[in-house]
This record gives sequence, structure tokens and C-alpha cells, in this order.
Amino acid sequence: MAAPQRVKLTYEATRNGQPFATVNETYRQEGSRYRIESVTKGIGVYALFGERRLTSEGEVTAQGLKPEHFELHQGDNEKRSLYTDFDWANNLLKMKVKGKLNSVPLVAGAQDISSFVYQFMFVAPSGSELILPVTTGKKLRTYHYHIDAKDELMEVGAGKFKVMHLSEAVQDEDGKELWLAVEHHHLPVKLRMIDDKGSKIEQVLTHIHIE
Repeated sequence: MAAPQRVKLTYEATRNGQPFATVNETYRQEGSRYRIESVTKGIGVYALFGERRLTSEGEVTAQGLKPEHFELHQGDNEKRSLYTDFDWANNLLKMKVKGKLNSVPLVAGAQDISSFVYQFMFVAPSGSELILPVTTGKKLRTYHYHIDAKDELMEVGAGKFKVMHLSEAVQDEDGKELWLAVEHHHLPVKLRMIDDKGSKIEQVLTHIHIE
């Protein structure tokens, strides 16, 4: 099944079961180029922290997404902004954090934290485990997942989905547990992570639009 040209996803985000934000994501492909944008808007007192905005841009290849540039911004605080360039010609990942540039070797197939879940539209997880190099904008990590189930049923605000469950083989501070919609291009129905304060953060799909 060909990957979609346009995707719009909306999630409700909760912290320890209490709603705190809405996440709106868009994926667009124009020719051989793609752009992903994710905007998190806090509700209630969390709105005071400003929007969290992530963007990923790059090329769509026979192997799926090949990121070229990634940015993360938190409100108006430029010190918390992250800028990442994928220099594929020289095999370097260039990450700018607080104005300082850190370059590390670029691993084949590397993704950023926005693009990696949309890469599943092109290369669906298979077998019993998944290993994927992903940059957070601060470092290059290796995400290692167990594929625990491939046809669970999950009902959320956006509807009922058959999902594939990916659990972390190694717990770390940047990791995410994922439930992917098997019959909807393996887009994420639910994501779960533990933040740096030990709180359980969940994103649950409330709206999906695919073209």
C-alpha cells in the first residue's frame, strides 16, 4: 500500500492521567520532499509554557524518509531550541544545542524524533524486534523495541484500531512505547513515555485524516 501524501493527526496528551495538552501533527509530501510539523499546545496552566513545535524536512526515497533538517522550539525560549542537520554527503550529524555545535558520525537510516514514527508508513516493523538510530536533537540514540503484539484491538477517541505494540527493550529517558495502527499505514494511535520527573506522559489519538 502506497504511503499517503497528507496526514493530519490530533492527540490528547495526559500527565499521570490528567489532560495537559493537545498535539496537532501534519505530514505532507510534495514530489520527493516531505515536511512534518508537530505543535503541542498546553491547556489550562500549561498554556503558560508556550507552544512546543517540532519540524522535520527531507527527502522521500525508496527506503522511506531521509531527514535533512530538524528543529525543536519551546515557547519563546531560544536557549531550549535545537537545530539538527543531516549531512549525508559527509556522513555527519550536526546538532546545535544552546548555540554550541556537536557533530557525530551519521548512521545509515537515522531518523529524528519527529520523522521516525512516519518512517513506519514506508517500512513497517516486522519480526520480533526493531532497532532504529534516532536523534533527539541533543544526541544520537539507538531505539530498541520488542514487537509484542501485532493485532491487538484498541479503542480511542479517533475510533477502533487494530494495533501493533512496540515496547522498549531498554528503558531510557528518551524512549517511547508505541501502539501503531496496522491498517492505517502504521501511524501511532498511542504513545507513552516517562518524562525526566518520573511522570507518565501519554498521547492518545483523537482525530485522524489521511489523503
